[in-house]
Amino acid sequence: MNPANTVFDVKRLIGRRYDDPTVKKDIESWPFKVVDEGSQPKVQVEYLGETKTFSPQEISAMVLGKMKEVAEVKLGKKVEKAVITVPAYFNDNQRQATKDAGAISGLNVLRIINEPTAAAIAYGLGAGKSDKERNVLIYDLGGGTFDVSLLHIQGGVFTVKATAGDTHLGGQDFDTNLLEHFKKEFQKKTKKDITGDARALRRLRTACERAKRTLSNGTQTTIEIDSLFDGEDFNANITRARFEEINSKAFQGTIQPVEQVLKDSQIEKSKVDDIVLVGGSTRIPRIQKLLSDFFNGKKLEKSINPDEAVAYGAAVQAGILSGKATSAETADMLLLDVCPLSLGVAMEGNIFA
Repeated sequence: MNPANTVFDVKRLIGRRYDDPTVKKDIESWPFKVVDEGSQPKVQVEYLGETKTFSPQEISAMVLGKMKEVAEVKLGKKVEKAVITVPAYFNDNQRQATKDAGAISGLNVLRIINEPTAAAIAYGLGAGKSDKERNVLIYDLGGGTFDVSLLHIQGGVFTVKATAGDTHLGGQDFDTNLLEHFKKEFQKKTKKDITGDARALRRLRTACERAKRTLSNGTQTTIEIDSLFDGEDFNANITRARFEEINSKAFQGTIQPVEQVLKDSQIEKSKVDDIVLVGGSTRIPRIQKLLSDFFNGKKLEKSINPDEAVAYGAAVQAGILSGKATSAETADMLLLDVCPLSLGVAMEGNIFA
């Protein structure tokens, strides 16, 4: 393991300034180094004895470049165009930076579309296909971001009525809360603090993520790490109930954006026909119960793969934009999205108006 050179969570850096409070907070928990270059955050790593810095766009471009390579091997032809999805609550800077990452990787970015909207396309053309008009709520809780969108679907017309979310809430935060809990437990048992040891923190975080996944199916699990820090082994039990208690505030926080989209779209919750779960973190039973209870016990729609729905919808959109989608289902498809954030002008004193 090489935690100082293992870069992740770059989606939380892209399009943000170094002095952004959320960036400052994240830097404290990351094992890799983030430096300030002209108010822009850059990731600093050691490679072959040299110190190198990369912008979040360059790191994202490496991921996109790898995906391009994998797709070309699978398809046996060149891949030159792409539709890239972003969290619905990404601002213009974050969207433009994502587009730049696509260009750096050698892709012609046809369009940037919102993740919950892409998931709605996947649902509307797949398991949720129907001739009836209906209101569909997409609840998209991933690894680092959270979006809720309410759409009206009639025939092939997908109209986004409202969107809300948090670009800094997801599975990583649940892992972090669990990590903090076990850090305290380790310190209590051994009188040793692992805060400054990047390798120990990385190993513990990996164990926390594994425990979180296990608790989506089982009611308890055990964390076992040999020689976690200073020769000390670490063994601890965690129940699903305790995990839910540790993350209760974060879980409850996902309901506010649901209330917001209902308010913004002026649609009563009893008028929502389908509630579609998207994103790996929606596998957490407590999340499902909170959402179902909010809608008075309504059954949640789990018919689409939460990990693949967004990519499926983006692929459909890419097919339409490139003229490759020729089926009757996509011929009449029309996507009407909203601008998720307020538009304004900068007044004197940099005041938004």
